[in-house]
Amino acid sequence: MHYCQRCEPAVGLEPTADVAVCSRCGWTEPGRREPLYVVTGASGSGKSAIFAPLAAALPDCVVFDVDWLIDPMKATGSLDWDAFRDAWLSVAHGIAQGRRSTVLLGPLMPEQLVGLPSRRWIGPVHFAVLDCTDEQRRARLDARPSWREHAIGEHLAFAAQLRRTISTVLHTRQIRPLNTSPNG
Repeated sequence: MHYCQRCEPAVGLEPTADVAVCSRCGWTEPGRREPLYVVTGASGSGKSAIFAPLAAALPDCVVFDVDWLIDPMKATGSLDWDAFRDAWLSVAHGIAQGRRSTVLLGPLMPEQLVGLPSRRWIGPVHFAVLDCTDEQRRARLDARPSWREHAIGEHLAFAAQLRRTISTVLHTRQIRPLNTSPNG
């Protein structure tokens, strides 16, 4: 991510506070680490529905739907999910250089980010899960177009896992999309 501009061969820099440091020669450059906010949820929880209102409500953050990179990263075959998640961490670190935090909307779990190479370049990571009743999830998934994956049983199981794992839960069964941001 950051490389020393003095050393041969290339040396990767190490994060220290808001600076990236070369362990060989001491070269430094800015390397800000801002918080990362992850809004997770199983399919049908409302992640896509809240994207635009959330982006509008959080002008000091950059909001992404992680699904946007799936097709480009699958273009050459199967998707390497760790590389996919690490790419998003790299994007978040790049955004942090402009003193802005990133909000990722996607089916992510805290343990999926821990060992990734770019994780060390990210500040604290905060998770919230969007959730609805299983009945609402079934209805939402059944209402999707046929080209969308339905796998209802898998999504219900993932939703249950998220409920057990992540303590901050936003119930989309009661909250309209415009009211799901922390500010309103």
